Amino acid sequence: MAGQIGSVLAVVAVLAALAAAVVAVLRLRARRGIATTMQRATYEVLHTASLAAEPLRAGLTQATAAKAVRHLRTLVGAVGLSLADAERCLAFDGRGHHHTEQLTAAAQRALSTHRSIVLTASDLPCDRVDCVVRGAVVAPLPGPDGAASAALVAVADDQPAPGLVQAALEAARWAGSQLALAELDSSRERLARAEVRALRAQISPHFIYNALTAIASFVRTDPERARELILEFAEFTRYSFRAHGEFTTLAEELRSIDRYLTIERARFGDRLQVRLQIAPEVLPVGLPFLCLQPLVENAVRHGLSRKPGVGMVSIEARDAGAECHITVEDDGVGMDPSVFALESADGDDGQHVGLVNVDERLRSVFGDHHGLIVETAPGAGTKVSMRVPKFHPQVRA
Repeated sequence: MAGQIGSVLAVVAVLAALAAAVVAVLRLRARRGIATTMQRATYEVLHTASLAAEPLRAGLTQATAAKAVRHLRTLVGAVGLSLADAERCLAFDGRGHHHTEQLTAAAQRALSTHRSIVLTASDLPCDRVDCVVRGAVVAPLPGPDGAASAALVAVADDQPAPGLVQAALEAARWAGSQLALAELDSSRERLARAEVRALRAQISPHFIYNALTAIASFVRTDPERARELILEFAEFTRYSFRAHGEFTTLAEELRSIDRYLTIERARFGDRLQVRLQIAPEVLPVGLPFLCLQPLVENAVRHGLSRKPGVGMVSIEARDAGAECHITVEDDGVGMDPSVFALESADGDDGQHVGLVNVDERLRSVFGDHHGLIVETAPGAGTKVSMRVPKFHPQVRA
């Protein structure tokens, strides 16, 4: 009997210790968490705004509007909320959906006059006895050029109070800024695609001329070599002018560069030496299409072609944790860095436009910290480096 009592006491002691530990953990979490009501309210507002911002940053469509209206209604504190453009209601959340036609017409008036509208119960007649709609606030979403293409409509279950009016106006202004950022992202993507097309046109004329000249020199003296060069040239141009995809892999880019260098060796012979040092684990890394070939071409054209004797082009790709570090270096004539910067900015002579193009595209995709780094000096050759993240949400090779 005494043994049973001892066992019971032991179990009780263990349970008490566990309860004390749980209480201590809860108190610790409470101290580390949001301590005050104001802090919690601030967190809730910011969290809801971030949830609404995500679909809006993809542009305003029926799908994105449907994802955003619920969070916008929470921000405004309305019983119902809709987003409408000049033609239709894009999405509605909450109560008052049976007033969609009236609210959409009011949104169209607000868009045509570029002014917000406050509606009362007399503006929204209804025969339904269970209708709670007593007013609404219609606020255009300002666009980047000042013109609005959509409006936010906040539904009230009472005469719209000044607080609801201000909340709707601020929410519309904030939503408009998110759409402006979406348009900016879209513009940057279109610019990047345009730059790729411009780069393709830019690198083709002189290379095509030089390649065909080199191939022609072998037609009679070495027909088999001429045939191989024609095949390499065909594969290079097929890759350069491919119709799909703004991104590629490092492996594909290096394969195209190998074809380019094969043709250039036919021009320069033993004067052109190439050294490759590529880590196998970085071959699948995705990067903007045609961002390495201009670097190699620049090394050959503006480094070795002006240098007497033998010249070396070194291409290195290293594994650097979350990034791939790539360098293209030549031991050519180099140039004054200040002159290089001036020519890169002006681009009048066309010598370094390819490098500027690659730099801008890298920054537009990966951010401003991932541009090209150019090291050069007269007589010291040129070294161009880039850092490419191994994984990036925008890059699909």
